[in-house]
Amino acid sequence: MKGAYLLIMELSKGTDIRIGSKAIRYFPAGFYCYVGSAMNSLEKRISRHLSTKKRLHWHIDWFLLHARIIEVKRIESNKNIECIVSQGVAQLAEGVPMPGFGSSDCTVCRSHLYYFSTNPSYRLEKLVREWKS
Repeated sequence: MKGAYLLIMELSKGTDIRIGSKAIRYFPAGFYCYVGSAMNSLEKRISRHLSTKKRLHWHIDWFLLHARIIEVKRIESNKNIECIVSQGVAQLAEGVPMPGFGSSDCTVCRSHLYYFSTNPSYRLEKLVREWKS
């Protein structure tokens, strides 16, 4: 299975987090949505994110040391739709906590991590249904 995915996470308290070799950044308490893709194995990529025992490699790995995943939304696709999905999430988000997060190899998106003060699950589900059709 190939496609894109959304990790909906909760950060229970505002926290300073170092993301890899980047400077420490303050992330406010709230909900976050990370947009990713897996064009080899969607399930393996998601399982990796859910695992607590992994080598820290991607920006999201560092963030997940502090936040907990509360929901995963999968969007099966043979096309790489990660940036299209990210742009849709950006329209609903209340902010981009760290420009370049998860999108350092992307020339289209400002970030692939978005901030929400309340759980965005329901609002994002509407978009996911559109992308699946």
